[in-house]
Amino acid sequence: MHIKRFTVAALLYIAFIGWYMSTFVTDGTTSINLLGVVMPSLSNSIWVMLVLLVLLIGSIVHMSFYSVVATLHLRKYEKDYEKVIDAISDAYLGKEDRNHIFKTPRYTMLGSLIDNSTVFPNNTISLNIEDEKIRSTLKIIEDIKEGEVVDLKKLSLSLDNPLVIQNDRNRYKNGSLSGKDFLSHPDKYNAGLLSEIYVDYVKTASLKEIEAYKSFMTKEALFYVLARVNADENTLVISNESLIDLFEILELNKQDYLDIAASMSRCMIPEQRMKLFETLSDMHEEAMDSYLFTLFDLEMLAPANAILDISLPDEYMNFKAYRALKESNQHFNINLFV
Repeated sequence: MHIKRFTVAALLYIAFIGWYMSTFVTDGTTSINLLGVVMPSLSNSIWVMLVLLVLLIGSIVHMSFYSVVATLHLRKYEKDYEKVIDAISDAYLGKEDRNHIFKTPRYTMLGSLIDNSTVFPNNTISLNIEDEKIRSTLKIIEDIKEGEVVDLKKLSLSLDNPLVIQNDRNRYKNGSLSGKDFLSHPDKYNAGLLSEIYVDYVKTASLKEIEAYKSFMTKEALFYVLARVNADENTLVISNESLIDLFEILELNKQDYLDIAASMSRCMIPEQRMKLFETLSDMHEEAMDSYLFTLFDLEMLAPANAILDISLPDEYMNFKAYRALKESNQHFNINLFV
């Protein structure tokens, strides 16, 4: 019940009781001794009204106290509801270290579930959301997915956040920033995205530019560089020393060196090619197979035989098999043995 309505109704009721007593019950007076203090003589109806008035005041104080308590409790729920909205928004954005503090038990459980879950909105959810913050978050996600560039600074997302990465990728694809702009500021962008951009960058960049940002080198980027050696378009002239410097950035295994040898067989002149893999085999044992492949592919049988003759019986069995077949006038493609 509303306190104002209750107070008005109670006062009317007290007035009615006072009128009724003075009119139909008694119009006498009474003097009360209260803790040694003699109260003035008042009508009996007045005394009854005073008692009822005291009860009314007590009731109002009691109701006001619990009304304040209920209001504070309701405010906690309202605050926790706002925090749940924040938790959902942060979950949609993929924020890390989410830890919202709630004051009510039910919202504490719900908020904990949200903070420790990965949540992805579907494509139609934004049509039924009335909350402005959630709707704004969904709009950001939708715009980024559609290839637009959105200002994410106010959201304080990490560089490794998928939305940040895709937003920067959109910025690169629409030409807002060039590959060089990204590679020149590695502390501002995700490392994976920079490697991805570098792969695209090496397709047309000069050797000097490739070497300037070689710290972003990946195996994928390396093979794009190799494909440009003596190519018809975007030709790249590169020395063995420069190639080896690029190789040394990566942790290449035996198969990687073989793949490089196969790639070089299509574009590099024989003398440079043979010298390259001879140098690599001297530097890394894993590159010996690629050197043998190169020698056999170039029909340089004498140096290849010299290596096989001094090898252990169980070493380079594929090349020994190729040599045996070749000596028996059985001609196979060397690529079948690597």
